[in-house]
Amino acid sequence: MLKYVNTGIVFQEIPDEVTLAINLSGCPCRCPGCHSTYLWGDTGRPLTPMALEALVGQYAGSITCVCFMGGDADPAYVGELAAYLRREHPSLKVAWYSGRQRVPATVRKADFDYIKLGPYIAHLGCLRERTTNQRLYKRASGDDFTDITSRFWR
Repeated sequence: MLKYVNTGIVFQEIPDEVTLAINLSGCPCRCPGCHSTYLWGDTGRPLTPMALEALVGQYAGSITCVCFMGGDADPAYVGELAAYLRREHPSLKVAWYSGRQRVPATVRKADFDYIKLGPYIAHLGCLRERTTNQRLYKRASGDDFTDITSRFWR
């Protein structure tokens, strides 16, 4: 079971969306230079469908997207939560920020509108840097995604 530590309404993580970012703990990636080392430990509250519903309900009508920030400890469960949002809140976009290089086979990509992939590598920089190894993809149709990382570049 994944746990969440905190949430926030963000405007920069997903272009053109007002996003409820949910920070998930238990990150196994442990990227050197990570700005969110507090998410490495097993802390926070369980992110059940009921908890997710309560979080989304707090911002009903104010958000256009929900983004799971992490969840690499249990990507299949992130996929289950994404499918839940698709079913229960079809007007919301669903995003996932993962430190993995690829989407695991246990995850149905079509349940997401956006997927960010790639570990943080300090000398390559974050999404804002043209040198970054990280990529943000937007679903075009089905399992087809388009790289939109350049929208972050300065």
